[in-house]
Amino acid sequence: MSTPNTSRGVLFTVLAFIIWGLFPLYWKSLHGIDALQIISHRIVWSGVFVAVILMLQKNWSWLLPSIKNPRVLGVFALSSLLLSLNWLLYIWAVNENRVVDASLGYFINPLINVLLGRLFLGEQLKRSQSFAVGLAALGVLWITIAAGTLPWIALCLGLSFGVYGLLRKRASLPSLEGLALETFLMAPFALSALLWFQFHGQGALGNISWRIDALLMGAGVVTALPLLMFASGARTLKLATVGVIQYIGPSLQLLLGVWLYREPFGTDRMIGFSLIWTALIIYSAAGLINYWKSGRLADQAV
Repeated sequence: MSTPNTSRGVLFTVLAFIIWGLFPLYWKSLHGIDALQIISHRIVWSGVFVAVILMLQKNWSWLLPSIKNPRVLGVFALSSLLLSLNWLLYIWAVNENRVVDASLGYFINPLINVLLGRLFLGEQLKRSQSFAVGLAALGVLWITIAAGTLPWIALCLGLSFGVYGLLRKRASLPSLEGLALETFLMAPFALSALLWFQFHGQGALGNISWRIDALLMGAGVVTALPLLMFASGARTLKLATVGVIQYIGPSLQLLLGVWLYREPFGTDRMIGFSLIWTALIIYSAAGLINYWKSGRLADQAV
């Protein structure tokens, strides 16, 4: 029986992945602006947005100890770099009409996470998980052979976000504070880039239209809001539930890429994606079965 907290958790988590799934619509609206300039605005305005939240919460006591701790600072410096590169590549891919390739990256990301957990955290793979990872690898291999080139956008997006998640799993800060530290660390570089664009007459802010200005500044809100919604919602849900919900994002991206932006999706791609989707079904079904079994065992123990 679902509780109010669980229902709210599902709502927040679903909304977060819907927003992420609709991201191509937002970044396509900024088509024509250099991806590096867009990502710089995204970092700066994300920093402003989370700083406002921290001020309203009067939640600054964690910042100085975190900066003084070399291990924490090092982990978040690396995670902020990976996150920024992931954002940059995604925005570039969307505006280069590679939304389908980008969606593939987030389809294979959960299986990359399983593999990273095995390699770096010593997590044991169940037979179904090993089979799912192998099947997804076969799907990527099929797409590579059919296209004659490695799907590097998908692999870079999936790997960068997977390693980012691995680092954040070892980090000591909660979601809001962690995002704040990451954006604060990258903000000086992003602000320097924006000043360079403005100085060389290439700055978009204030030089195109009020609509573009609003979209650039709003990038901070659309970045931080789903992250905070996800952090709030996922805390009340089982990992198996989150594991199923997370496919909303890349599914929406794929639909936008194929049906709205008319990107190519022929038979070869369909076969490759089908292998990966089958792998994800096996992986998700195994998680749900384990969740169901653990719930039954808990009920019997009571």
